[in-house]
Amino acid sequence: MPVSTPSPSAPSAQVVPPSAEVHGPGPVEPDAPATAGPRRWWILVILALTQLLVVLDGTIVNIALPQAQAELGLTDTERQWVVTAYALAFGALLLLGGRIADYWGRKRTYLLGMVGFGVASLLAGLARNGTELVAMRGLQGVFAALLAPAALALLTVSFPRGRERNTAFAVFGSVAGVGAAVGLVLGGALTEFADWRWCLWVNVPVVVVALVAGQVLIRESRADGDNTYDVLGAVTVVLGLGALVYGFTLAEHSWVAPGTIACLAVGVLLLALFVWIESRVAQPLLPLRVLTNKVRAGAFLLQAIFGALMIGALLYLALHLQVVMGLSPLQAGLGTLPMTIMTLVLAPAVTQLLARFGPRPLMIVGPLVAAAALLYLSRITVGGTYVVEVLPALVVLGAGMALVLVPLQNVALAGVEPHDAGAASATVNASMQIGGSIGLSVFTTLYMGAVAGVVVTDEASQLAAFVDGYSAAFVATAVTMVVGAVLAAWLIRGSKEQLLPQGDQVAVHLG
Repeated sequence: MPVSTPSPSAPSAQVVPPSAEVHGPGPVEPDAPATAGPRRWWILVILALTQLLVVLDGTIVNIALPQAQAELGLTDTERQWVVTAYALAFGALLLLGGRIADYWGRKRTYLLGMVGFGVASLLAGLARNGTELVAMRGLQGVFAALLAPAALALLTVSFPRGRERNTAFAVFGSVAGVGAAVGLVLGGALTEFADWRWCLWVNVPVVVVALVAGQVLIRESRADGDNTYDVLGAVTVVLGLGALVYGFTLAEHSWVAPGTIACLAVGVLLLALFVWIESRVAQPLLPLRVLTNKVRAGAFLLQAIFGALMIGALLYLALHLQVVMGLSPLQAGLGTLPMTIMTLVLAPAVTQLLARFGPRPLMIVGPLVAAAALLYLSRITVGGTYVVEVLPALVVLGAGMALVLVPLQNVALAGVEPHDAGAASATVNASMQIGGSIGLSVFTTLYMGAVAGVVVTDEASQLAAFVDGYSAAFVATAVTMVVGAVLAAWLIRGSKEQLLPQGDQVAVHLG
């Protein structure tokens, strides 16, 4: 699971430098005085709690899905979309959410996002069928795309400089990093001791506290300049990604069916249209200069590939632990922790290697290590044990993730102009969410194909079919990791000084 400790120079979402601040309507004071004294530390607590909420919601339902599927009668496709809808909406709208926060007002955007997220969480927990659950998970993602960049921008203006800023970003990043792991364990505990619906309702009291505290503590700020929105760009990228992911979902029935081909073709055309629009509008959602740098493009692609791992493949690990191995939801959540622990333990050592050798060797070797772990994991059997078949793979997988994710943020933001820092940072995070959405759709298609190839006559053969499906997903992820290593070798080129221009000021970001 990811953990992050970003430096002030490497924000994680849409951020406008403090020098670009201008005050919106209402009682707004200059940024530094407005958050001086103890107030700023209470703001840090609230914003870190917000980031934890957004991150853990990406994984908290993973452990609950077997129980939710049984109660609501979800198909395997609907089960996948419970995860995909959140990640896709979150990733596709993240850049627009950052623009809205900067232009409309960060406090306003934060409060609106918090209200919407709480309402969507409440309604998702009340879902009576798969359609309602998927729709509300998508709505959660929409408001998460408002919350995440607004929270980070508010943190930036509350801690504009100095040692306190470093401390604030370290706390914020670390909380964000452990959020995915917390989500799995908390989801397991709530599912086992309460009900799967509490994995969604648990957000509501947090939202109430954050709303009250945010209204009292946070002061408004917004960015100066030409505040225009690239609405057409936002619409085309959302529809394009949605069509692409839905096309992969339809492919579980047939890759050559007219509906599948049409959706995939429409998705590609809309994304091409998005690129064309971004090259023409005055205030693009995603300035193409952020993408045209070869090294930066490689970092974005690698982030998307690891998103497929962390959002896509790990869902099937959670299912295997519960459905095949018979672990309780809490045991399954705890069972994923060795990977997170290994990543955390190795992060300081990898940071030293990064400073000595530069990012390129790490970003080539890391995916190969992860691929080896996934191939080992693909050897799971119906009667296998956790200690023999799962634990070694998770330990090695955590090592591979540390090797890649420690340098990734630094490489993605190297050489970015200050006015493009927000867009580049948001693209890193959006790449992970979108990569996870597409990866999970592809893996589900392969899973369904493998399961369909097994003749089911009893419970044992049913479990064997599940194992074949999970193995297919793990093998596909391993192949994706190898592709990531090739992309890193091809695109991540340059000297250590070129790839890490800030020298020893290395930002450690694992998510």
